[in-house]
Amino acid sequence: MMNRRKNILAIVLTSIIVFSTCNTKELQDLNINPTAADEIDPGFILAYTQIQTSGERYENWRAVLIYQSTMIQHFATLPTYWAGDKYLYIQSYSASLWERAYRNYIKDLVNLIAITDPSIEGNEDLVNYYNIARIWKVFAFHRLTDHYGDVPYSEAGKGFLESNFNPKYDPQSEIYADMLKELEEAAAGLDATKPNPGKQDLIYGGDISKWKKFAYSMMLRLGMRLVKVAPNDASTWVGKALSGGVMESNDDICYIQHGLPPDRTNGIGEVFNWNGERYATDDSPRLSETFVNMLSSKNDPRLEIYSWRQGVDGMGGPAKGMPNGYDATTIKTHPSWPVDPDPSDEFDPIDDYSRIEPLFVLRSSPMIFMTYAEVCFLTAEAIERNWYSGDAAVEYEKGVRAAMKQLGLYDASLEVPDTDVDAYLTANPYNSAEWERILGEEFWVATFLNEYEAYANWRRTGYPQLTPVNYPGNESNGQIPRRLRYPAAEQSLNPDKYTEAINRQGPDEFMTRIWWDVEL
Repeated sequence: MMNRRKNILAIVLTSIIVFSTCNTKELQDLNINPTAADEIDPGFILAYTQIQTSGERYENWRAVLIYQSTMIQHFATLPTYWAGDKYLYIQSYSASLWERAYRNYIKDLVNLIAITDPSIEGNEDLVNYYNIARIWKVFAFHRLTDHYGDVPYSEAGKGFLESNFNPKYDPQSEIYADMLKELEEAAAGLDATKPNPGKQDLIYGGDISKWKKFAYSMMLRLGMRLVKVAPNDASTWVGKALSGGVMESNDDICYIQHGLPPDRTNGIGEVFNWNGERYATDDSPRLSETFVNMLSSKNDPRLEIYSWRQGVDGMGGPAKGMPNGYDATTIKTHPSWPVDPDPSDEFDPIDDYSRIEPLFVLRSSPMIFMTYAEVCFLTAEAIERNWYSGDAAVEYEKGVRAAMKQLGLYDASLEVPDTDVDAYLTANPYNSAEWERILGEEFWVATFLNEYEAYANWRRTGYPQLTPVNYPGNESNGQIPRRLRYPAAEQSLNPDKYTEAINRQGPDEFMTRIWWDVEL
């Protein structure tokens, strides 16, 4: 089950290496006719955009780890450049996802959809390329809009195709309506009897049935985003998704397996840069005290799997989390700060806090985009909301089991044994009276390292209940930020459209809530 999609055709991977040495302008120069697919292999573009969406070190360091992983209290750090831990604002970090997406893969996804349009004569056999691209475009854009709010959407990526270099920012309500429509149409348009991209599809290897399941699973995710702002629409889309057919097992997980030469490496792995002995690029992150305490309180078997601790005696020990919101000076005032029993030795007190187990953050590690466990928890929520028939407790148990077993994607040794899963479920039974808390907490644990989704779902549900920090000089009045801020360059490069967006959405600040993040 966990060994699918491990072999990618050498010719595709070679293409990716060649492509990664070129900039997007060179690709555009090759594509002379923007409405025909005969200028460049569409599978080549698809593979490139999938790799680019997985991300480089740049945005995985800044947007994913520095901001989201610490704001959502999966990790904690002491350096102040880890701005999310302390709600500080560093412009380039906050803007990193935007910059990479719009400069790289958004324009190429828009182009891919244009050149594979099956309504164009000669493109009839490209229907699966076209609809896979539409689904992946939704995935790319839902990350952007969920973290910035109103963003360029309907006019985005059309500088080459239509010479539109100042796209408008679409209201998030309109973006969501179109993304859901795109998922519905693309899922219906996929055709297993037509050619598929095969190994050039680095996620599902051209398996059309799995792309259908992913499309409907994304519809479930996006439908649930609307629960506070448009509950009737949420119910409708969630019903369509579950009726259409969502993921059915861990074999349907949406991920890219990195590290297959000459494939590029995992962006999070590039940040940690494990060299066999230590994290050679950034060794500052530790598991958050909030995260460790939550798992410890439930005797969660994943805790010791995630934790790598040297400890006072240099021999490791039980997981120990670092509190969020401290720096190298103030941490010494916290009760968790260890006392060195032998000041003459070389013990570094920072080593007493748990790092993450290296097997999760190798340069060859998979990058996970959506899991079956998430689908189970969202299905349980739909049942609790009376939007779908079924047994929420069963979905909860399936979700927990899937979340614990999916750790085997990183390494077979990390998969939680069935006996440990059973013991956890016995000790932590489902309680319908507390479904919001229980599902929210399990979702938070299951999306560890998928910080985009962990942060979005926390804003949607309010679970787990996190205690914010109030570090001096923070930009959010001591509250966990509700969004990332636009790139400062937008004020000079696209000033009119930028101004329209903030006049509609609110100030370009951390605490301005996006459309679906309604305060109840």
